Amino acid sequence: MSAQAVFPGEWRPSQTSSVPLFEQLRLRIIDLADSGTLPVGSRLPAVRKLAEQLDVAPHTVARSYKELEAAGVVATRGRNGTVVCARDERYSVLAAVAAEYAAAARAQGASFAEAVQLLAAAYDET
Repeated sequence: MSAQAVFPGEWRPSQTSSVPLFEQLRLRIIDLADSGTLPVGSRLPAVRKLAEQLDVAPHTVARSYKELEAAGVVATRGRNGTVVCARDERYSVLAAVAAEYAAAARAQGASFAEAVQLLAAAYDET
């Protein structure tokens, strides 16, 4: 079964939700990747095609893909499209960014509790 058959399937973002459309899409892809429904290497639909299927603006899909790529959930491979990355790759990316943040927080004299509080606030804002 191809990724297109699994995703987006019957799923559609809720137009009435307080959660932005790009975030609903981002979370859906993460859920499917984490559950294995979208296995590593699964190719996601092109931005315009998915936007048409979901009845959203192409920018909505592009933003989701961009944020997923920044988080290491997917990788864009030019003409080969956007594909789901291995979980280990995602955690490697997050671990590297976490180490940078921890080093920056220590360099600024922040305590662990202060660093966590700032991270939680930033996480809630996005």
